[in-house]
Amino acid sequence: MSQTIASAAPISPLRRRMIEDMTVRGFGEKTQSDYIRHVKNFSTFLGRSPDTAEGEDLRAFQLRQREQGVQPPTMNGAVAALRFFFTTTCDRPEMARHLRLVKQPQKLPVVLTTDEVLRLLEAAPGAKYKAALGVAYGAGLRVSEVANLKVSDIDSERMVLRVEQGKGRKDRNGMLSPRLLELLQEWWLVGQPTTWLFPGRDPLLPITTRQLYRVVRDTADAVGIEKRVSPHTLRHSFATHLLEQDVDIRVIQVALGHSKLDTTARYAHVASKLLRDVTSPVGAGRLLPLYPQQRTKSVVAWRMALRATTGPHQS
Repeated sequence: MSQTIASAAPISPLRRRMIEDMTVRGFGEKTQSDYIRHVKNFSTFLGRSPDTAEGEDLRAFQLRQREQGVQPPTMNGAVAALRFFFTTTCDRPEMARHLRLVKQPQKLPVVLTTDEVLRLLEAAPGAKYKAALGVAYGAGLRVSEVANLKVSDIDSERMVLRVEQGKGRKDRNGMLSPRLLELLQEWWLVGQPTTWLFPGRDPLLPITTRQLYRVVRDTADAVGIEKRVSPHTLRHSFATHLLEQDVDIRVIQVALGHSKLDTTARYAHVASKLLRDVTSPVGAGRLLPLYPQQRTKSVVAWRMALRATTGPHQS
């Protein structure tokens, strides 16, 4: 990573030291790039070298971010980068106490129905993208994991996909169902990939995550899916659909590569079948209608009102 950054343009000794510190700690390329960007943004705000900042400068920087509408994930990314910069590179750990993490609203992941997933995969432009999106959904892989798959990662004897250096720089095995294996074999016969399973425009390089994002977004628009869809939506849908099939949540945790069960458990909040199959305490008890003689009449009136409000297709 240090060579990548250094080759772009001459860099200051301070930035070089930070890159070396991150390299020693085994930070991934994306993390290093993000950290450098956040520190550069702070330096631009400060108007001088960032190692000369004081606590009030950090406070003012976070206030400016708030005023500009910077989202919590970006603000917290800056906090992580600046904490590392001051604590490790500058050896000024006392500066970290001036940085505040921003509470992020907890939002449920967007999940597609099985019908929507099928429409999306069938409409994907070409065999390569059908196979790539099929892997994202059929194995629940992250978009970066899909992009970096190699032909040699397909283990058809053990029926697993080998994921090398996924999130957290961890290797793991992904699910490989018989139908997904068939889909990948069909793609191999057409595309004849040699090294990368899904090569990019330059066959010596893998497909980019940006290409996959664009294809998913454009395909979803083309088939009339109004939800906000990304490759990660297919991963969310994979986990939710397994949970609705009564697959043990610990198995899903392993398939997703989650280190904590709590991370996987959030899919229980969007698994609609689980809610439908649970009997409400109201239904299980002996709660009588308010007006028993008018019960049938009330149900008919309710349905007519619902049709008038939402249209017959949603009744």
